[in-house]
Amino acid sequence: MTVAPPPTPRSRWYGPASRTFDLVVAATAVALLSPLLGVIWLVIRVTSPGPAVFRQERIGRHGRPFVVYKFRTMVAGGSDDRHREYVTSLITDDAGGPDVVEGVYKLVDDDRITSVGRWLRRSSLDELPQLFNVLEGSMSLVGPRPGLAYEVVLYGDLERRRLLVKPGITGLWQVSGRNNLSMRKMFELDSVYVDEQSILLDLRILSKTPRELLRPSGAQ
Repeated sequence: MTVAPPPTPRSRWYGPASRTFDLVVAATAVALLSPLLGVIWLVIRVTSPGPAVFRQERIGRHGRPFVVYKFRTMVAGGSDDRHREYVTSLITDDAGGPDVVEGVYKLVDDDRITSVGRWLRRSSLDELPQLFNVLEGSMSLVGPRPGLAYEVVLYGDLERRRLLVKPGITGLWQVSGRNNLSMRKMFELDSVYVDEQSILLDLRILSKTPRELLRPSGAQ
């Protein structure tokens, strides 16, 4: 899959500055959070069978696939058919079925999620292993969420614009309502980010992220 070249950055220094910032912040975060990462790893291994870290292929910048890392929040080996059907309905007509709560990626009573996984999702701690994605360069701290291959094949022109930049751990839609927003609104905000990408915008998004994580209706 190929996409058009990204728009010219507002500053030619944005790319190198952003990468340096990503490396410094991600490396510092991994060092400071290593005890927490170890505790979460152990709790997952003790409370449910399977690996503690979940690896999944996602689609990144310019449509290139990469492996994303997350703490496992579901039972190992569970089927993704339900999520696939749900996301397909969201992208094709921006409306969900009977299992949908308004917003992005919310499924009601998903029995694949473990008890520990629900807490990790609610606090967004399941995303912490993506710091290693940032260190390896497949992701940035700030950017659109990386889509799954079966989502990306359904993208139209608006949705494909998010592939012009690196995917991120947090982004404009996360600090603008997160899962309370429709998928269409998420794509629109990602498009805004592509057009306005800058170090200042990244810093603003990062500064707002902790507040959003504390909101009870944020992540699911």
